[in-house]
Amino acid sequence: YRALIFPLLIREGKPTPFFTFVLALLFCVFNGYLQGRSLTTYAIYPPGWLSDSRFITGFLGWLIGMAINIHSDHILRNLRKPGETGYKIPRGGMFEYVSGANFFGEILEWFGFALACCTIESLAFALCSLFILGSRARQHHK
Repeated sequence: YRALIFPLLIREGKPTPFFTFVLALLFCVFNGYLQGRSLTTYAIYPPGWLSDSRFITGFLGWLIGMAINIHSDHILRNLRKPGETGYKIPRGGMFEYVSGANFFGEILEWFGFALACCTIESLAFALCSLFILGSRARQHHK
């Protein structure tokens, strides 16, 4: 969602430097490979894993996090009318509880994914997401 769909939905925005785009692309390719490889080659799940409480809780966390993320991005995209500038404080959804609702949703997504997968690779990505998005959320809050 963040890499493919979200950029297509943005109406106006600052241009992204090419180097930043390349680094983000390389990160997404590497992380996708790492997650896919760990799940298809190294992870071993017992019979009935899909009905295990860890998987169900993780899947629900991922699903709720994605819904929060998508809804929060929708609120952010519609803050200003076309041609309008200036800072606006988002209202509604999870923005009533946290100032970085989109970041919160994405962090919840990846911790849900980590719980559902129970791999070191998925946990590593969830922690990286927490540190990177958490620092961005703090910066946006200030």
